[in-house]
Amino acid sequence: MTDKSSEDELKSLRAELERLREEHRDLDAAIEALHQVGPVDQLQLQRLKKRKLTLRDRIAQLDDMMTPDIIA
Repeated sequence: MTDKSSEDELKSLRAELERLREEHRDLDAAIEALHQVGPVDQLQLQRLKKRKLTLRDRIAQLDDMMTPDIIA
């Protein structure tokens, strides 16, 4: 892979990572708002939490991809 394509890939990963982190924060806010409103639709809450966990896993995966391997 050339330096330019590596830079483009890294830039793309950073952009996706930031988008996912923003969506994760938005889901946090949505879950909190549901709790503040009163009676919570448990199915909706469960779906939001599942999506949040999926995002967390993808964020961790991207972080791992961006961290260089260190040879000990």
